[in-house]
Amino acid sequence: MSAEEEQQQFSRVDSASNSEISTPSNKAERDDLKDEYNDENAENEVEIPKKPGSAYVTVSIMCIMIAFGGFVFGWDTGTISGFVAQTDFIRRLGQRRADGTHYLSKVRIGLVVSIFNIGCAIGGIILSKAGDMYGRKKGLIIVVSIYIVGIVIQIATINKWYQYFIGRIISGLGVGGISVLSPMLISEVSPKHLRGTLVSCFQLMITLGIFLGYCTNYGTKKYSNSTQWRVPLGLCFAWALFMIGGMTFVPESPRYLLEKNLIEEAKHSISISNKVSIDDPSVQAEIDTLMAGVEAERLAGTASWGELFSTKNKIFQRLLMGCMLQSLQQLTGDNYFFYYGTIVFKAVGLEDSFQTSIVIGVVNFASTFVGIYLVERFGRRRCLLWGAGTMTACMVIYASVGVTRLYPHGRKQPSSKGAGNCMICFTCFYIFCFATTWAPIPFVVNSETFPLRVKSKCMAIAQGCNWLWGFLISFFTPFITGAINFYYGYVFMGCLCFSFFYVFFFVPETKGLSLEEVNTMWEEGTLPWKSPNWVPPSQRNADYDIDAMNHDDKPIYKRMFSRN
Repeated sequence: MSAEEEQQQFSRVDSASNSEISTPSNKAERDDLKDEYNDENAENEVEIPKKPGSAYVTVSIMCIMIAFGGFVFGWDTGTISGFVAQTDFIRRLGQRRADGTHYLSKVRIGLVVSIFNIGCAIGGIILSKAGDMYGRKKGLIIVVSIYIVGIVIQIATINKWYQYFIGRIISGLGVGGISVLSPMLISEVSPKHLRGTLVSCFQLMITLGIFLGYCTNYGTKKYSNSTQWRVPLGLCFAWALFMIGGMTFVPESPRYLLEKNLIEEAKHSISISNKVSIDDPSVQAEIDTLMAGVEAERLAGTASWGELFSTKNKIFQRLLMGCMLQSLQQLTGDNYFFYYGTIVFKAVGLEDSFQTSIVIGVVNFASTFVGIYLVERFGRRRCLLWGAGTMTACMVIYASVGVTRLYPHGRKQPSSKGAGNCMICFTCFYIFCFATTWAPIPFVVNSETFPLRVKSKCMAIAQGCNWLWGFLISFFTPFITGAINFYYGYVFMGCLCFSFFYVFFFVPETKGLSLEEVNTMWEEGTLPWKSPNWVPPSQRNADYDIDAMNHDDKPIYKRMFSRN
């Protein structure tokens, strides 16, 4: 190929990229009209070398500091489930019966618990913009500071439930921003072969927060004053300050730095994350790859909200998939146990439901370590499919025992201890299946699916769907369980069945791919059930059939049970 011909091909591709809504993100993508150039370029590609696991201890610790934002959310989930059952909280914020006793109405419980999710949804959409304006690190510091303001308002509550209500909205704004920016920053600074594991640490921190929140509630429940709930809230300051301090040690996203033309800082960030010298040729190769995408994004201009709903370059399809995964994560029914665990287990005859909540917290936390291993060992799709199937079985047994065996002599008579123990057992099985699959993986998939130009907006909308469903489930659960009791489990069972089929037909495998390669796979239109066999352009040989990856004439049952 002559130099003149090569330059003409580059010009054609640059013109094409200028007209696209979401741009390709590496040289192989920008040259997708020139297969022969791809083959030539593949020979000269310089990969960042993989090192032994011990070499990545530093970057792992830094990503855990970023992921600590999940701990803040988990702490709220774990503590609020105990607050609504504590005597001082009920006396201060509840209502009084004719006989002088205090209680929290279903409406007030639903609002106090669930309004946090509305704040999170708004904060995720609005405050995540701080990550684009000031950088991922500074953006996280801003949203954590907003979270602290909400905590101050809650702690200062004397006897006005709506003051506590307002405080939860404001703290929710901060957590919503954290839930978008934390996985985003981790995905952008972590080595690609560790990305799934390190993003899953966000969920690990959530489960740790839930567990320690349960333990703190158990430790303060013996008090009769506001110590019951003010001490757990006060500890939120320690968690927030720890996270702000941790941000000073974390490298900024190299993609953001390149957007701001801070090339040397971007090289430094890549060298820290991948444990290579800043002068290593692979660092410059990575900079060139990222810069190609950044330049293409600049040519396309600033992304508008309306462009997210365009089907060009599969942006809308990706956004829809992200929203569905985050919605279905809530519709698995996990927060039915996490938010109302103490109330649910009183219904099955347990004298100290706080102890059972701690058991659930332990199972949830320990199981997440298994999920961190599985996400890179077996991939995203397979784990989601297995998770949906196993959780369906657990929920069927839980609901069926609750409906048919828990009250053998009627609801006004004592419950069956054996049936109650069985329900607790399968709740733990359910939590194990959830924590190893659907808990961490939707965060992983969303953090690596969207192009840089629309990433923050798409992640914010997808996470907003998660918070919206979290609000609906946490608000309406008291009313639904009051009306249909354990039949509620069959609702979640139906959602889990739907989840299985949705993942099979619409969620591609992204294990082991760089963020730029994920973008290429989406743009090529690869069928999700064939995506585990997809090969990046730079690694293809002459026998690779791209058309076969985009079409499948097999019957549905053969598609589902074929190894490919």
